[in-house]
Amino acid sequence: MFSTYINEHAFLTIIFMGMVTYLTRIGGYLVFSKYDHPRLKNILEIVPGCVMISLIAPYFVTGRIADMIALIFTVTAAIRCSFLVTLIIAIGSAGLLRYILG
Repeated sequence: MFSTYINEHAFLTIIFMGMVTYLTRIGGYLVFSKYDHPRLKNILEIVPGCVMISLIAPYFVTGRIADMIALIFTVTAAIRCSFLVTLIIAIGSAGLLRYILG
């Protein structure tokens, strides 16, 4: 079933990373909802980004030129755009460049 589109390990990784991101958000909200501290809110907003980076970072040390160019696009987008736009640019540029450059 999975072999045609995606293998089981990749599928499970996507599902579990999504759960970790979701549980981080919900857990932080439930534990810290009583406190109204700006620094705490900033930390809770950053944590899912850290989870995403831990998933993406290994691909950028492979030495593939497509990944390195996509990293440049991603860093540029992160400086100028919101998180969602940066995520879309990162995934889109990596996929497109891997298709074009191999």
